[in-house]
Amino acid sequence: MAFKFVTLFAALVAVASAGVIPAAPLAAVANVEEYDPHPQYSYGYDVKDAISGDSKSAVETRDGEFVQGQYSLNDADGYRRIVDYTSDPINGFNAVVRREPLVAAVAAPVVAAPAPVVKAAVAAPFTYAAPAAYAAAPVVKAAVVAVVKTTFASPLISYAY
Repeated sequence: MAFKFVTLFAALVAVASAGVIPAAPLAAVANVEEYDPHPQYSYGYDVKDAISGDSKSAVETRDGEFVQGQYSLNDADGYRRIVDYTSDPINGFNAVVRREPLVAAVAAPVVAAPAPVVKAAVAAPFTYAAPAAYAAAPVVKAAVVAVVKTTFASPLISYAY
């Protein structure tokens, strides 16, 4: 059986080299990608999942080397982050980030009562002598109320907590 295959193969090689069967041209097959000197596109998406609470969106437009877009998403701290961006060969990539609260904040006034003044008794100076028995220290209870206001600011956005 192997002899038949070898004989058939040798016969095909002889016929092909004799020129009876024209050989296929050995042209290089290359994938040529077309170059677009002025690419243009526009896309966008919007996701609002009521089950997971995921909410995000994006839009982008390109005209040649100029790209402009915006995306937004909900951060875990209860704010929506919105990013507007542009890109061009002169200015490069520029982004402006804004944050907006997801729920309108209801400002309730915080009134802090002044902390009570606790006067500690000052003992007279003494010399050390080993006590016969240790006495329990007196327990002083004091209420402390602290109000902290933090403010962050930049040229474009500011936050007050």
